[in-house]
Amino acid sequence: MKIAIMQPTYLPWLGYFDLLDQVDKFILLDNVQFEKRSWQQRNRIKTPSGLQWLTVPVVSRGRRDQRILEVKILEAEFWRDHLRSVEMNYRRAPFFDRYFEPLSQRIRSESNDLSLAQLTIGMLLWFAEVIGIQTATVRASGLSLQGKRSSLLAGICTSVGATDYLSPLGSADYLLSELATFSERGIAVTFQNYEHPVYQQQFPPFEPYACVLDLLFNEGERAREIIRSGRRPTFLPGQVAAHLNEKVSS
Repeated sequence: MKIAIMQPTYLPWLGYFDLLDQVDKFILLDNVQFEKRSWQQRNRIKTPSGLQWLTVPVVSRGRRDQRILEVKILEAEFWRDHLRSVEMNYRRAPFFDRYFEPLSQRIRSESNDLSLAQLTIGMLLWFAEVIGIQTATVRASGLSLQGKRSSLLAGICTSVGATDYLSPLGSADYLLSELATFSERGIAVTFQNYEHPVYQQQFPPFEPYACVLDLLFNEGERAREIIRSGRRPTFLPGQVAAHLNEKVSS
């Protein structure tokens, strides 16, 4: 069984959904430390002046070491400003009328208990359902495991019976030096290889790395096809360093 493990993020980008779409089970790493002003609480939409942040305000004063699952939303109706920004910038998008009201209902309902994790995971599951990705998800907090970095990830793999771990490329910096933690458990590690696709987008020129709702409002039912079009053959550990060095030199 192949799995991926990622922290829940707010309105993820296309590559996050590509990772979700490639595996048999997707583990939401909600029991690690929260990072303020990270993708865990914000993402970007496309506007006439470029990419604009939508940030979920959270309670952080005196809670430096809180885990993602412990983070509380600071303003109960933050979603009003987010929906206003979305409506202002996407109301003329081809699929706005189809998805805006369901999106609005979902973001309001997932914000009811003021849990950031509930919001981000609930929105992720809604987008996955709309796009047509059916991968099973599991919250890491429900596995009752301890550890850090590779030790925690490998423990999760063992706990759910995984034989293959597909890692985001951004984790290669530390994971390549800790591969023994996986190999001694009989777990093969590969790395995601994703090139951001170009699609119909408002306010030219095209800008990559907007959140998934940009794709959904502009391309509708083609969203999954477009997400998959950016997928490339996964990297083996021995290929990753060469790829990263090539990107730096170019």
